[in-house]
Amino acid sequence: MTTILVVDDEFLISDLLASALEDQGYRVTQAYHGHKALEALAQEVPALVVTDFMMPLMNGLELAQAIRAEPLWRHLPIILLSGAQGAIAREHPELFNEVFDKPFALGRLLARIRDLAGPATE
Repeated sequence: MTTILVVDDEFLISDLLASALEDQGYRVTQAYHGHKALEALAQEVPALVVTDFMMPLMNGLELAQAIRAEPLWRHLPIILLSGAQGAIAREHPELFNEVFDKPFALGRLLARIRDLAGPATE
């Protein structure tokens, strides 16, 4: 099964996205801030990371920088979801494969995840 890591401190958004991805056949792991995401990555490397921008302890920009700095992870596609910081993220195309502004169209997001991560099952 293809695994997606969802990183968002807004539990409602994280759970909604996890549920939608699981309905598509993906396995989902969740983290509620960047430090937990790095711990999750050390345990299992997913096919793709979806992260929020504004989070406690480590924001999405810092998380993406940490992922790109690690040779084992730098290939991972990263999608950023942002309520207010999308413009900042778009200034860093080397970090993010896609930036979606909140509220986002779930169908478009799922299609982009499928494009970047591949099918849900191998």
